[in-house]
Amino acid sequence: MKLAHRSIAIVVLSAAVSFSYAQLEGSKPEAQRVHHPIPAIQDTETTAQHYARMQWWREARFGMFIHWGLYSIPAGTWDGKQIPDIGEWIMNDASIPVADYKALAARFNPTSFRAHDIVSLAKSAGMKYIVITAKHHDGFAMFDSKANAFNIVASTPFKRDPLRELAEECRKQDIKLGFYYSQDQDWTAPGASAIQRANHDPITHHWDKAQDGAFDTYLHTKAIPQIKELLTNYGEFPVVVWFDTPTANMTPERAAEIVTLLKQHPNLIWNNRLGGTYKGDTETPEQYIPPHGFPGRDWEACMTMNDTWGYKSYDTNFKSTETLLRNLIDIASKGGNYLLNIGPDSTGVVPAPEAERLRQMGQWLAVNGEAIYNTKPTLFGPEAGEFSATEKDKSGNPKFIPSWKWRSTTAAEKIYIEIFNWPSGSFHIDTLPRKVNSAYLLADSAHTPLKMSQTADHIDVQLPAKALDPIATVLVLNMSK
Repeated sequence: MKLAHRSIAIVVLSAAVSFSYAQLEGSKPEAQRVHHPIPAIQDTETTAQHYARMQWWREARFGMFIHWGLYSIPAGTWDGKQIPDIGEWIMNDASIPVADYKALAARFNPTSFRAHDIVSLAKSAGMKYIVITAKHHDGFAMFDSKANAFNIVASTPFKRDPLRELAEECRKQDIKLGFYYSQDQDWTAPGASAIQRANHDPITHHWDKAQDGAFDTYLHTKAIPQIKELLTNYGEFPVVVWFDTPTANMTPERAAEIVTLLKQHPNLIWNNRLGGTYKGDTETPEQYIPPHGFPGRDWEACMTMNDTWGYKSYDTNFKSTETLLRNLIDIASKGGNYLLNIGPDSTGVVPAPEAERLRQMGQWLAVNGEAIYNTKPTLFGPEAGEFSATEKDKSGNPKFIPSWKWRSTTAAEKIYIEIFNWPSGSFHIDTLPRKVNSAYLLADSAHTPLKMSQTADHIDVQLPAKALDPIATVLVLNMSK
């Protein structure tokens, strides 16, 4: 890519044009299939069946992640000390004894929680689905579980099931609902896994004798029964199951027992974090956007608005609406979904800065959503940036240096150019795969045609002096007759 005089130049590499959408969006290559103790649906379904199952998810592009639980009570502080790291890990990071942590349940009474408000916020943001933490690593279930009493109905004064209320509201507002479940780590259940810390037992990684026990006992008396409850007690939901942090305890044989439950719900989508060599449906880059997505795989970047997932009262390092929107556009241009997190406080209220940013994102999408939803990846590629010849990342590989001038998404007869840096004069494009018949700005409701000059080698589109949106103005190149 190069900057032409009074224009932005787009160069389409011939190799990039030859990419198929299946390569970029997530096909179903046979090489990814692995012999499992119990075959997963991904091991046996046809490519056509896989596409049909993933269709709504690929069209959605934007979802809400919700991290909410007992950890919202300490809100990042324990024994008068601010605990580093993310809010929902406070039990592990501060080595809180099981009995002390469980005692938080008696104080959890989020009477300001309104499922209607949460779903309405997602809808106003332009989000198409929600994934909420049904049980995080602390072992506390945010639903009515008969399998284990450490849950929001049995152990708190709240006595309500937020997941059921969210399910009812999602039906009313036509939003899809998924559940996060920590299948391996559980810091309050005897025998379950924990991630190692320097001051924890070097073998079990536990810090309290109350955590000791047999992993299989945990798996069979808590994890599997609760997963079964989640899969069967909420009607058509969940449409997504989001697993997390598998350890060596999650062997192929143990994971297969969970897969047996998942297979009873043939339309279910689940991620790559179950463990036991099961790859699931989606890659899950966390807190970063891969330079070129995941060719051959569906993927979803999960990211926070500030520096934590679970609520921390003193974390005010919120990203700007501009950054969040440009992340969404960047992700969509690479064929991925954006799962953007909110962390309600202990009363059930979403922090105002988070709600404000989501509504602002929704305002942009209300005008420009056509360039995001149900689109395919860029036909270009170099506009995303390039790898440094000198700088290295944390892994010692060449560091990717993103460029933030523009991105592109694609539809059947349209190419969308999301322009971040507004050029003076024309937008210059070299070597397009098809003839452009017209061009206009998506935010212009009249779709007033823009003047173009076009040859077999290039096209120049004349732009107005000022952008229609300060964050991203979408130029539409129309290929239809």
